[in-house]
Amino acid sequence: MARPSYMAVDLAALIDNYQWACSLAPKSQTMAVVKANAYGHGATRCAIALQPYAPIFGVACIEEALALRKAGIHKPIVLLEGVFSADEVAVAAKQDFWVMVEDPTQVSAVLNATLPKPITVWIKVDTGMHRLGLSPGNVSGYYQQLLISDNVATEIVFATHFASADETNNDFTKHQLKLLTDTVKSFNTPLSLANSPAIMAWPEAHSDWNRAGFMLYGNSPLDVDHPSSKGLKPVMGMYSAITSLREIEAGQAVGYAQTWHAKRTSIIATVAIGYGDGYPRNAASGTPVLVNGKRVSLVGRVSMDMITLDVTDLPAVKIGDPVCLWGKDLNINEVARHSSTIGYELMTRVTQRLPIRYTH
Repeated sequence: MARPSYMAVDLAALIDNYQWACSLAPKSQTMAVVKANAYGHGATRCAIALQPYAPIFGVACIEEALALRKAGIHKPIVLLEGVFSADEVAVAAKQDFWVMVEDPTQVSAVLNATLPKPITVWIKVDTGMHRLGLSPGNVSGYYQQLLISDNVATEIVFATHFASADETNNDFTKHQLKLLTDTVKSFNTPLSLANSPAIMAWPEAHSDWNRAGFMLYGNSPLDVDHPSSKGLKPVMGMYSAITSLREIEAGQAVGYAQTWHAKRTSIIATVAIGYGDGYPRNAASGTPVLVNGKRVSLVGRVSMDMITLDVTDLPAVKIGDPVCLWGKDLNINEVARHSSTIGYELMTRVTQRLPIRYTH
């Protein structure tokens, strides 16, 4: 018998989430962001499912883009971090990758390349996140150089990235939006502003191109319960089963370092999942887990291959009973909060040891 642990990915839910993102901003075109292995869901399978619907895909680097091409993805793909070496510009032109430029080195790489055809360029502007992007004061000069270059297709897109759009009461998003629009207002070019939280909560940031990432995978990035999350369906589920049961007396401890002690005679279930599969090691005792669809609590430290649950109050529990670590009935963001992290990290940290079962 195989180890009972696996990850489920619902591709129909993924498509529904993409269409929901489009419905929230019907005047925009929506990029499907599949970087970081589609946030842990499997980039090629997710992109193949979305290709009939999405006009464009977004990835972090050229290696991710080439993997999509090899899998048969023929739509344009934006390199959201641009090129990491000058020779990648020619590869991008050959493969119809669209290239973000965010510093003078990348601009020079595009201008000085020998290309078989012009490439589509997106210019990232640093509006306050101070991570990537050209300074607003320098944008005009670099834009003019790119505009007259034979290496660059005629329609240049300006983009920025919001630092705090997930915080619905943080006015810094409005500051970034104004700075970007003021910087490029004389150019009359397309814009790409809204990431997932901005698609959901900042309609004034909807522009020519929106970039749907985290929300595609069915969970809200926002800091509050928001009406825009009602159409999201979780795509990923992490599942396993109970592999061992034991009764312990009050005062006895469970797991490494004896961090949890039973306050009563307790039934402890061992489950074949751990940080070696991507379940967070820092998930605290009390983190919710579903056994037979019922909530129980994680107790003790997460091990590499196992966790332990207090199932004392669960009737008729037995070895082999199904366990859900997160999924449709247990939101990954709730698990993340108990683990002092965010749902983004939990999605992307799932390891290759965990087999994926795709459904459509």
